[in-house]
Amino acid sequence: MTVNNQLPTTKNERVEEVFDIFIKHMQEFFDEAKLNHEEYTNFVNWADRLGKSGELPLYADVFLETHVLQSMYTELPGTQPSLLGPYYVENAPFVEPDENGVVELPQRADEEGDVFYFSGTVKNVDGEVLKNAEVDFWQNDGSAKYSNFDSDAPDFNLRGRFVTDDEGKFTVKTFLPLPYSIPDQGPTGEFLGYMDQHPMRPAHLHIMFKSEGHETLITQVFFEGDEWMETDVAQGVREELITDPVDKGDYKESHLEFVLRKDNK
Repeated sequence: MTVNNQLPTTKNERVEEVFDIFIKHMQEFFDEAKLNHEEYTNFVNWADRLGKSGELPLYADVFLETHVLQSMYTELPGTQPSLLGPYYVENAPFVEPDENGVVELPQRADEEGDVFYFSGTVKNVDGEVLKNAEVDFWQNDGSAKYSNFDSDAPDFNLRGRFVTDDEGKFTVKTFLPLPYSIPDQGPTGEFLGYMDQHPMRPAHLHIMFKSEGHETLITQVFFEGDEWMETDVAQGVREELITDPVDKGDYKESHLEFVLRKDNK
């Protein structure tokens, strides 16, 4: 379903179907909640502030996207997707691996954090390795902020795209990400306050996989022992995507396997 801000020129039956269901369930929601008129007005005003603040995508990420993904994919084979999140940037630079096959993400000379080598193997649900699959990788930095957004780092810092090798493998040299708070000074934070809920997300890596003939996989990698894992505000943690980095002295490393579904369209 595609909706844009231009006036429609022809009837769209799918849009009509979805929005009829939306209105029906919103009316049922108001009936079940038994809102009085003052509460209804407060709800509408809050929703208006949410839209005007630009936080509607953030709110949807935190409270809705996980439900949509789980209802679509939990029973299907393959790696479970997780949130795209609000900090994705298109067209990150392509990064070539070094002579050892290691991709080093763009970073500042004085980048802070624990050096981390993360490797993966990309296959499909039939067990076939996917060589030359595109991997789009992004994360926060030692200040727990994302480049191109709230960080003072250069654009595309700790962001990069690369491809898997002939065995469907990749290795990235980067830094361990940090837990962080979602923006909580606007209407989304106001809502969290009403719910007595914290705004924290556990540390995670963002990865997007693309391979011809397969569904795009957007997912996240998490870390054993993170204090916010069980109470992730966005409920984005997937058990199969939790890794436990091995300490190698001056760096840490871990590995996961990712399984893409075939595109049946």
